[in-house]
Amino acid sequence: MAVKMGQFTRTGQAQPDKRKPHERNADFGEIYRPFSLEGAAEQASRCEQCGIPYCQIHCPVQNNIPDWLMLAAEGRLWEAYQTSQATNNLPEICGRICPQDRLCEGGCVLEQSGHGAVTIGSVEKHINETAWQEGWVKPVRPAAERGESVSIVGAGPGGLAAAEQLRRHGYQVTVYDRHDRVGGLLIYGIPGFKLDKTVVQRRADLLAQAGVTFRLNFDVGNDATVADLRGTHDAVILMAGVYRARGLRCPGAGLDGVIQALPFLTASNRKDLGDSVPEFDDGTLNARGKRVVVVGGGDTAMDCVRTAVREGATAVTCLYRRDRANMPGSQREVEHAEEEGVTFEWLAAPEAVLGDDRVRGVRVVRMHLGQADASGRKTPQPVEGSQFDLDADMVITALGFEPEDVPKRLGAPDVKTGRHGTVLVDHRSGMTSMDGVFAGGDVVRGASLVVWAIRDGRDVAEGVHQHLTTRAARAQAS
Repeated sequence: MAVKMGQFTRTGQAQPDKRKPHERNADFGEIYRPFSLEGAAEQASRCEQCGIPYCQIHCPVQNNIPDWLMLAAEGRLWEAYQTSQATNNLPEICGRICPQDRLCEGGCVLEQSGHGAVTIGSVEKHINETAWQEGWVKPVRPAAERGESVSIVGAGPGGLAAAEQLRRHGYQVTVYDRHDRVGGLLIYGIPGFKLDKTVVQRRADLLAQAGVTFRLNFDVGNDATVADLRGTHDAVILMAGVYRARGLRCPGAGLDGVIQALPFLTASNRKDLGDSVPEFDDGTLNARGKRVVVVGGGDTAMDCVRTAVREGATAVTCLYRRDRANMPGSQREVEHAEEEGVTFEWLAAPEAVLGDDRVRGVRVVRMHLGQADASGRKTPQPVEGSQFDLDADMVITALGFEPEDVPKRLGAPDVKTGRHGTVLVDHRSGMTSMDGVFAGGDVVRGASLVVWAIRDGRDVAEGVHQHLTTRAARAQAS
């Protein structure tokens, strides 16, 4: 039955109910409760069905958002799911962790007009969770198997997207990863309160059922080089993440108690998964009972502050050198963190970490925003005489990530990189300077969003398909 869309004049914006802060601070469960069928349909019906869908334009995978919103509003969830998964290999994950306020919802005409965006991410999650519950999500079954094999280095979101797309074409796909679980940062970087790990595992299981082979605890560069993989596969795709953390550059940065974001988050996630984590148990990577200061303003910093709260920190403060309006992280994540008791010091930067052998505090200097730099962002400048001290037992640095030395790390000296260390590719095909070796995701674009990794995985898989199809046609012609 058709439903009248454009109900934003009668229905206000609403997210699914959130668990109360005191309740969610006690565990790592997801904070949002599921949308009811009626609630999701009502929110979907607010969509204006714009002639130019800015929500879709702002989506890296170009999701056909207006169509699946209309289908959801009409209760046609199987069709909504089919439309959703046609452009996205991990829609149930993007519905949870995409910064919609910076992407689709940020571009929504209703948001720009002051009515509040359609809650696209929550409806996307509802559609796809319904699909899993109803058994509509099936493993890929190619029309015909092909003899060529493709290896993928990295079992993160980009690698998983590429693997599924290649299986659609019938290629034999092997994914290599140095970790012991499939998912990359989806498993070890993103906390459970944003993404329950069973959601990642069931997707990995589905890909295995589709015929994807996973070689875990396999360190490409040590256990085999890229050249070795190229010798045994018809094509290789590099979809590894970027893990080299930027560190603090101030006195005291080397004191005990100054730790990087990723080891902190990984330890917490492993503990939540039931693993033995000695550095967590001995307190090195555990915030319990500590005064924690997190430096940074991106989504990783928000993950750290909210994790520290759940681990039982006595106080959690986030320092960011710009103001709230200019932070790179999701504003929604800041709101969650504030509800959970995190203190934010905007326009503040560490001048020194205080202590003898261990951290006992941070000297902070106030900042003001000066002239814009080449990127268009105003440059933070210290305010003379504005220093103050914060007590701290643990300082977590969440200042972003850079690529490792990919040619050296992966044993691929013929793969060329640019001045920032990212892999250079032909952007039409995704092929690197090494014949038959392709790359995408963070190793090409730098540290970015999960949804961009999915887009790159889909694109590079198509590049591999075109390359191998053309090669086969030429071989047959000769």
